Amino acid sequence: MASSAGPSSARLLLASPQSPPTLLRPLRRAVGLARRRGGGGCARLRLVRRGAADEETGPTTRGQQAAAEAVEDPVPGRDLVTIAACLVGLLTGVSVVLFNLSVHEIRDIFWDGIPSRGASWLREEPIGEVWQRVIFVPVSGGVIVGGLNALRSSIETNSNGPVSKIKSAFRPFLKAVAASFTLGTGNSLGPEGPSVEIGSSIAKGFGNAFDWDGGKRLSLVAAGSAAGISSGFNAAVAGCFFAVESVLWPSTDSSSLANSTPMVILSSVIASVISEIGLGSDPAFTVPEYDFRSPTELPLYLLLGVFCGLVSITLSSCTSLAMETVEGLQRATGLPKAASPALGGLIVGLLALMYPEVLYWGFENVDILLESRPFTSGLSANILVQLIGVKILATSLCRAFGLVGGYYAPSLFIGAATGMAYGKFMRFTFTGPEPLLHVPFLDVASPQAYGLVGMAATLAGVCKVPLTSVLLLFELTQDYRIVLPLLGAVGLSSWIASPQRFSKSKSKLDSLEEKSSVAQQANNMPIQNKQFSSMDTIDSSQELCKIESSLCVYDANDENMFGNLTVAEAMKTNYFSVSMTTPLIEALDLMVTEKQPFVMITDSNTSVIGLLALKNIQDFCKAAETTKAQAEAKEFLVSHVYQAGNCKLFSVTPQMPLTTAEKIMDSHGVDHLPVVSEHANLQDRGLLIGFVDRECISIARRAMSVKEFFSSTCEIGREERSST
Repeated sequence: MASSAGPSSARLLLASPQSPPTLLRPLRRAVGLARRRGGGGCARLRLVRRGAADEETGPTTRGQQAAAEAVEDPVPGRDLVTIAACLVGLLTGVSVVLFNLSVHEIRDIFWDGIPSRGASWLREEPIGEVWQRVIFVPVSGGVIVGGLNALRSSIETNSNGPVSKIKSAFRPFLKAVAASFTLGTGNSLGPEGPSVEIGSSIAKGFGNAFDWDGGKRLSLVAAGSAAGISSGFNAAVAGCFFAVESVLWPSTDSSSLANSTPMVILSSVIASVISEIGLGSDPAFTVPEYDFRSPTELPLYLLLGVFCGLVSITLSSCTSLAMETVEGLQRATGLPKAASPALGGLIVGLLALMYPEVLYWGFENVDILLESRPFTSGLSANILVQLIGVKILATSLCRAFGLVGGYYAPSLFIGAATGMAYGKFMRFTFTGPEPLLHVPFLDVASPQAYGLVGMAATLAGVCKVPLTSVLLLFELTQDYRIVLPLLGAVGLSSWIASPQRFSKSKSKLDSLEEKSSVAQQANNMPIQNKQFSSMDTIDSSQELCKIESSLCVYDANDENMFGNLTVAEAMKTNYFSVSMTTPLIEALDLMVTEKQPFVMITDSNTSVIGLLALKNIQDFCKAAETTKAQAEAKEFLVSHVYQAGNCKLFSVTPQMPLTTAEKIMDSHGVDHLPVVSEHANLQDRGLLIGFVDRECISIARRAMSVKEFFSSTCEIGREERSST
């Protein structure tokens, strides 16, 4: 046990891991002042000493002091952030226009002389005349993308120096160029995901330039995401709600939504106006003629929502399986990642020989499915069903092999095919020349109506943005009649595709209940973290980010700085252990004596069996009281608590990333994890070598922040001296 610090012990004030730049700003000013006074390259920081009386200062006084310090810090006002959000919308709109124009130019170059009425024209051409172009154009795009991906991966951005920041600015640019070649050569992805990442990259650039973090940075990223969707679909309202669903709601800042709303709206509107100027005022795809016959159709739309939810699950699962398969193939055969996109383009080209609609051709292919273009014949329900499966396969392989693009356009395509096939089947079943079922009060609408609803339902199921999907279709159709079936189908699709997986963090209601519980029990017992979320939630969030990276453009934990920390750098090696035969009273006495809310359960050779926390004992005692157990407290052993299932073991290893350990804590609602040896036998659970808790993680990150600050300060000092 480490001894407690005395009254005169010196403490170095460290930075908080959540917002290193803001808390380090006073340190930067101190170092800059020392350098101007001739303090050398790396100035010394004065240690702050606090006496015992200062330690006993109440939380109210410390809060007032912190508030006073925050007022004295000349941080930029909200107006400046709003102006920056407007500039983000302007630059995002211009960038997205240039991005789309580059896609069109690349398509014109590689598909020279090809009609601009979608890829279905290839069905009318003999395969012997077009097969070379259909195959080799996607392959050539994959070759170019592979080189760009390799170049992007070679850019090192480990430090915070000016040179590193300039290099990091090229990474999103190279990714946008790679997306342009992916889409321009017809590979099966979409442009809206890159558009969102363009906007978020511009927003992060403003945040880095002004050294903003926390709420200001979050607001800018939300504004950039809204601008990306707004300019991509020419739908400002949908862009606003996309920022709310994908950026603001998943954040842990309860005030982020109210503070960011004006910035998101302004950025979205400005980007939409720029998009109309540069690309025209037409919507992304042509809305077909459709009708709604009767409210009795609503059950049919609900059933369509169920089918779209199942299709969404299929697309997500197929993508995850394809990514795992390709990664295994690369490990087994040594296939370079730079060569993988070309292989993905080859597969897309081969599929396009039989199903040319899988090629990305703007939204012209969606118009063909919806039969909204003149002089184009519609596809049969049989072909539409086949296209659903082939498009899912092509899109999954494109993502797995490293081609760059988004999942919004493929989701809309798959949804349109699903809805049109479903609508044609229902029309044939109930209102055809010889209907299979005759229902007098049921009049089925045109398949186009089901196609539009299917687009929104599939987009909501795949990308987990139900409100954005509803508002996008409503904004494009401008028809209130579509809202009721749209809401029903989207709600069912979202529920089926991702039940209880819309947010990475706990709800506001849970937060309020937790605060109330802590306030009531603070004087009686230590309170563990009440953030209970299943491991499925974390896994599904990670899979969603792999499938569509534009849905995870904001990370409050700054993975770039803390992603390399391991458990070994934060773990504690001093721990207290008990055996299964230890009386429960002795385990409690040990906790009280050592002022530690848990002990490890080990066997004779120090192999870990479980972790016994104070809360486990409290839960066991409550259960014993409920069952009216007659045994005396001194007769209870540690094994009784363990056998009751209250001592579940979730262990980590020293080389495991610290972020993974934190996610395990969050997923199981625990604050401490045993650290076991890497070389564990199958017969035991690993030799116990220490433990890691949330305090360890916080200290490790704070120390990492200070190290990063000193490193960047010294680098800046060297650059200044070399320039003079």
